[in-house]
Amino acid sequence: MQIQITTIKFPEIKLATRDAHKLRGYFGNLFKEHSPLLHNHLESGENNYRYPLVQYKVIKSIPMLVGINQGGELLTSLFLKIKELNINGQIYPIYHKNIENRIFEINVIDDLIQYNFETLWMGLNQKNYRIYSQSSEEDKNKLLKKILIGNILSFYKGLDFFTDKKIMLTINYKEKETKFKDKTMIAFTGNFTTNAYLPNYIGLGKAVSRGFGAITKK
Repeated sequence: MQIQITTIKFPEIKLATRDAHKLRGYFGNLFKEHSPLLHNHLESGENNYRYPLVQYKVIKSIPMLVGINQGGELLTSLFLKIKELNINGQIYPIYHKNIENRIFEINVIDDLIQYNFETLWMGLNQKNYRIYSQSSEEDKNKLLKKILIGNILSFYKGLDFFTDKKIMLTINYKEKETKFKDKTMIAFTGNFTTNAYLPNYIGLGKAVSRGFGAITKK
């Protein structure tokens, strides 16, 4: 299945990875009249629990917006209107910004591909955290593998792509603590190998619109 991926980068601006959610707040407010896609809420104000089609990331210190399908079309239409960033009251004038539109074929293939997590992967919710914390190392690995396969399937489902092929996956990870909505959470760095063909920079897991779980091919 073909999808459109749009990336907008601001290469002269340097931010911390944790600032991704501030990008989301800034653009969601700046262009709030254009589409609820920008802040992943419905027009009623309730959360939209579908896979987010507009995502905000800081990767290797560079702020980035990623749009998928209609999310990419929206970002393209707003591209020329982006003149500055306002992060916590600090104004960053934008002199250079790059946009890339490309078509990507998502699929489950016969080859194996390795991906890196460029930002922390939040794979655990409250329920499976309790299971994870009481498991052996072997069972932790099995649980995270199952969760990550589920994350990939959720990405596919959010784009109305379904496959009968089995997703194979191995994962290497390290635990990290992170702050999320003023709470300390367990997240993970590392990499994984799978036969799922995935675009660079899309997010997997929880809070992907805020920049978590961003991947790149190794």
